[in-house]
Amino acid sequence: MSKLKIVLPAAALAGSLMAWPAYAHGFGERTELPVPLGYFLIGAGFAVALSFVFISVLVKVSAEASYWRFNLIASGWSRATLTSPLVLVPVKLLSVFLLGLVIATGFGGESSPLLNFSPTFVWIVWWVGMAIAVALVGNIWALTNPWKILFAWAEGFYRLIRPGRDLSLRREYPAKYGIWPALVLFVLFTWVQDSYPKSDVPAQIAVMAVVYSVITLGGMAIFGKHQWLRKGEAFSVVFGLLSQFSVTEVRVIDRDACQTCSTECQDLEGECVDCYECFERTKTRQINLRPFAIGLGRNQPVTNDVLALVVLMLATVTFDGFSATSAWAEFQTFVVDLLGSGGGEIFNSLVLADTIGVLLVPVGFFLVYLFFSKLMASLVDGQISALEIARIFGYSLIPIALAYNIAHFITLLLIQGQLIVPLASDPFGSGWDLFGSVDYSLNISIINARILWFLSVALIVLGHVLAVYLAHRVAIRTFANRAMVLRSQYPILTLMVVYTVISLWIIAQPIVQ
Repeated sequence: MSKLKIVLPAAALAGSLMAWPAYAHGFGERTELPVPLGYFLIGAGFAVALSFVFISVLVKVSAEASYWRFNLIASGWSRATLTSPLVLVPVKLLSVFLLGLVIATGFGGESSPLLNFSPTFVWIVWWVGMAIAVALVGNIWALTNPWKILFAWAEGFYRLIRPGRDLSLRREYPAKYGIWPALVLFVLFTWVQDSYPKSDVPAQIAVMAVVYSVITLGGMAIFGKHQWLRKGEAFSVVFGLLSQFSVTEVRVIDRDACQTCSTECQDLEGECVDCYECFERTKTRQINLRPFAIGLGRNQPVTNDVLALVVLMLATVTFDGFSATSAWAEFQTFVVDLLGSGGGEIFNSLVLADTIGVLLVPVGFFLVYLFFSKLMASLVDGQISALEIARIFGYSLIPIALAYNIAHFITLLLIQGQLIVPLASDPFGSGWDLFGSVDYSLNISIINARILWFLSVALIVLGHVLAVYLAHRVAIRTFANRAMVLRSQYPILTLMVVYTVISLWIIAQPIVQ
């Protein structure tokens, strides 16, 4: 993604963007702040610490899994609107069309990333935009996933010509695999995003889209659609985790419907939430509004693989920002000086340096988190192991990852994301003007740098405050008495304060690459 932050802004082409300071983590060359940066860092850290006092002393936090909900499809007209084929079919057709367009423009369009639809759409509109949308609105990826749609269409056609037969082999998915296949695929995706020098080349994007299509459709054909989507399809798993923060959920009321589910969909309270397999085949279902972040506080099991993915998500978005700072540039220089500047275009010292970051930063994050979990275990008299505590509190890290993700990528989405307007008219770079928008110029003043700074500070602090709230809620559910609840929170609060400061420092740095 770091490469895109340099290549894609150049698409303004006319020089208007050239006159604008080099925006990196949102602010460009160190915005003139009303007070020194250090004061912001101290103040933000203090705000997070103060929130713990407020939440633990003044706010009545319940350990109960229940929370306020409003069913959006309770009435006939709303149910007819939200579940109508007239609404759903065009959305699904558009999603499949866009996947086809990414592949077609990648192979058959202009080779320049600036003039081709696929780089801007995949890296900015889809990856950045979808991640934010599912976290705030709800899991729209479950509706728009083109591979899921294509497989469902193929299943429907197959049953027409061979009634009573399934397209999928429905092999039993090995329980020991968990979501490790999805995690491995996400690590590869992260490496492409942060290390692969050709990540913005349209033809390479098309190849990756085809390869991933084969893997995903093949996984569904072998293990079943829903089984693979919940375990092996990287983006369904990642977006599913992020969507637990969102303001909507799908819920199945009839627990008997879960008896034939291909996965263990019920949480520890016996609730079936966000299981789209059960949701598709029962009529006792709801699409609910709920408070933000409350879904992450549900009493649900967190296994080692899920914990690893949560930590990976937090680490990778942090590394994506840190990799564009002068500190990382110095490390790259060190590696080049050590190994030399030789090597091919793809495999060279710079790629090796970035690969080290992609692989080792998540390991470092996990070790730090495990260390603080061990401190928590010691403060509760060793009743629970450090690893178990790490799992129990794992979901409380997601608001932090989400807040940093929005703060880090908001400029990319709002400014460079506008490139999709002219590219929609000329996706192949062939001189078309399908919608009359090919001459659209980027509006670089859509958001003020100083406002963006304050917004980013607010987002990061809010994300950490929500994490403190969720951790406190989990602690109340986990530990026997109030004294133990409070003691257990001191280490994780310290970790959150430190990460608040680090996050703000990173996004305040100007891009150097």
